[in-house]
Amino acid sequence: MPAEHADLARQLLSAWSARQPSWAAHNPRSVMLEELGPDAWRLLALAQQRGVSLLHDPPVRLGRARVEVQLSRRLSSGADLQARVLVDDEPVDGTLLGRPAHGVVALTAEHLVLAGLDAPLDPAVQQLLHPTQISAADLPRFLARDYPVLRQRSDVRTTGLAIPEVRPPLLRLDVHFAADHATGLAWSYSYAGASVPLSGPVDVLRDATTERALLDRLPEVPGRHVDPLGRVVLAPEVRLTGMGTALFAADVLPVLQERDDVDVHVSGTPLDYGRASEAPLISVGTTDAGDWFDLAVDVSIGDERVPLADLIAALRKEQEQLVLASGTWFDLDRPELHSLRRLLEEARTLQDHPGDGLRVTPLQAGFWEELVSLGVVARQSERWTRTVGGLLSLSELPTPAVPAGLLATLRPYQVDGYHWLSLLWDHRLGGILADDMGLGKTLQTLAMAVRAKESGTLGGDCGPLLVVAPTSVVAAWLREADRFAPDLRTVAITETQARSRRRVVEDGKDADLVVTSYALLRIDEDAYREQTWSGLVLDEAQFVKNHQAKTYQAARRLPAPFKLAITGTPLENSLMDLWSMLSITAPGLFPNPQRFTETYRKPIESGESPEQLASLRRRIKPLMLRRTKEAVASDLPPKIEQVLSVTLNPAHRRAYDTRLARERQRVLGLLDDLDGNRIAILAALTVLRQLSLAASLVDPTLAGVRSSKLDALVEHLGEVVAEGHRALVFSQFTGFLALVRERLDAAGIEHVYLDGRTRDRPRRIAKFTDGDAPVFCISLKAGGVGLTLTEADYVYVLDPWWNPAAEAQAVDRAHRIGQTKTVNVYRLVAAGTIEEKVVALQERKRDLFARVVGDEGTVPSAMTAEDIRGLFA
Repeated sequence: MPAEHADLARQLLSAWSARQPSWAAHNPRSVMLEELGPDAWRLLALAQQRGVSLLHDPPVRLGRARVEVQLSRRLSSGADLQARVLVDDEPVDGTLLGRPAHGVVALTAEHLVLAGLDAPLDPAVQQLLHPTQISAADLPRFLARDYPVLRQRSDVRTTGLAIPEVRPPLLRLDVHFAADHATGLAWSYSYAGASVPLSGPVDVLRDATTERALLDRLPEVPGRHVDPLGRVVLAPEVRLTGMGTALFAADVLPVLQERDDVDVHVSGTPLDYGRASEAPLISVGTTDAGDWFDLAVDVSIGDERVPLADLIAALRKEQEQLVLASGTWFDLDRPELHSLRRLLEEARTLQDHPGDGLRVTPLQAGFWEELVSLGVVARQSERWTRTVGGLLSLSELPTPAVPAGLLATLRPYQVDGYHWLSLLWDHRLGGILADDMGLGKTLQTLAMAVRAKESGTLGGDCGPLLVVAPTSVVAAWLREADRFAPDLRTVAITETQARSRRRVVEDGKDADLVVTSYALLRIDEDAYREQTWSGLVLDEAQFVKNHQAKTYQAARRLPAPFKLAITGTPLENSLMDLWSMLSITAPGLFPNPQRFTETYRKPIESGESPEQLASLRRRIKPLMLRRTKEAVASDLPPKIEQVLSVTLNPAHRRAYDTRLARERQRVLGLLDDLDGNRIAILAALTVLRQLSLAASLVDPTLAGVRSSKLDALVEHLGEVVAEGHRALVFSQFTGFLALVRERLDAAGIEHVYLDGRTRDRPRRIAKFTDGDAPVFCISLKAGGVGLTLTEADYVYVLDPWWNPAAEAQAVDRAHRIGQTKTVNVYRLVAAGTIEEKVVALQERKRDLFARVVGDEGTVPSAMTAEDIRGLFA
């Protein structure tokens, strides 16, 4: 037997065996054609090519078969639908082979015709081999719903019929908005505008492939989930209420309406749902009713009243949000709202007839005072406005002498700052001291406090001045107060009341100055509110820039007649940082965050309204004092800054580019829902930032890949240290600083290390400032504030961060008063990586800072009456 015939026999046997059960014989005497499956037609054609005779009488003819569906109008009415088999485009009367059919056998007078189909025949089409009549009444529905799918499955020829445009099915969503924030969702498929259930038998020829694709492309919606097999499943009906309706109407429905593959039908009118732009305002009042007083409590969001019964019921059920009748919703997890619920429930127990409304008597004054305290923010706003009104008639501002009790000689610009702070203190007017890093903001504040002590407005019955600072800065305040203001009785609170077993009131009883941390203020807020304070100072006030955070809320609610924010970076990310500080220190200036956003933030940050920038600067000028080192500290040595571009070595580059390709694809897929995927996107960006530093930070198996940035750093430090200089090395990532330490050890370069977990912080700092170690490795978070390290004249920033203010604070640990040498700043940026994009982002943020806050460094020698009038322009 020829080799090629033997090979054909093996292929025939293999095709037959693959379709037989395991117990069948493997050497059959004969093989039925249909037992070979779709491979039969390929093998028959191959046999003919190799000269194998196909024996039959009449002779065998091989061909190609197809099934054609004929749709034709009947003369009377309706249409006829029938499929027919064609072999080489000629109709035949034959027998289909296989399930599903893959070929046909037909016997004619001249030949035995064997023909294979190009693809297995769709069972639904196979049924049409029997003639089907479509009535005139059913014909329009057939053409709109069934014909498009039939055409996708087979070759359809039409005669005498006008065929509509073929459109694939869509997902259909019927949305019904009802009263009381109730919404019904009904999902189905839309075939030519007709609704078809998601599943179950229907009188329509369905396009299962397109239906599955529609489900797979559907974004997160109510009722959508993924089954254990990884398939998207959609609930046919979903009921939404309250916040479910609000979030669906505001965030999900607009997205679905923009999609081309979802047919959305809305009935009822949705409200304009959205988060409230301001906090709830609680107001109380009484009317005389004989021996009793009728108590009126109102809660409002902007101009809209909050139904008190609904509010209390929602708080009792521990709901997280409440939706108002207008569609506005707000968070309920607010201390003042929980206190209000408790007090109102208590009020009902104080009267004989709870159904008569709320009443109090003069004997319940303690309850009344506690209830009134819930409106502290509103009262602060009114008081602030009245105070400023009293200043409008001033023609010039006083310049008090520097107090004798201050053991320091103030520089001229510090005297100006002291005068400004004294003005704010005397008129109970808050503000922001935003001097550049290293210009002595603490000393200026202490000068104000000493004057207030000597004038009798600080300490004693007036209460102490409360200073809130980052934990790492508390000790610095104590040292400065002891050095420059020893007459001030200064107390530090460094533990919670529960841990120290001492009340805040006890610690502040005989003090003039109380220093604590933001964390402790947040934890023991109620205790701090019990103490009478003459004023509040927020050092490194960027810690309260988030007006949704509890630390901000604690500072905002703390009752104090004077509030001062101290920060070198009043604007880090957006103008809302500035709004947060002003809402604490000057709560009547821009009371509504939403209006501030619409009037100032969006027009200024987009660059569309330069006139609004000028207006904003005029309004904040009297309440914010900022001077730059370049303008007021002329004796400071130069600061030379440059970007050191680092080229990645080949292995480092391969590791970075490999991960970049993967993370880029993932992040781009998440950008359609930026808010929902913000954490995942930030995590991906952080991975790329770490890869720019060292591959092993992301993948420990790449520990053998040398860090290009470490090589550059150690080379630089070797030269700097050899020349007798001292350097600060900053990084966001403590893991990378650990690698820096290993390389410094290997190079024999002595160093000191500090991060947020370092317990002996003062000793580590002293080891650098008073010792011989030439390099100080510091995490940006631990060393960005509260340090004076003028012993160093070189600064290395190893990884650029989105926020340039964080870097500026780090650099200014060395470039501040007391520095005598030129400070050289190197920012190491890995070329061709995400770090270059970070630097570009930094420049945009620096530009916004300069335009709003102003880096001109002009010193306002006195605040004029016109400046104050500008507050109300």
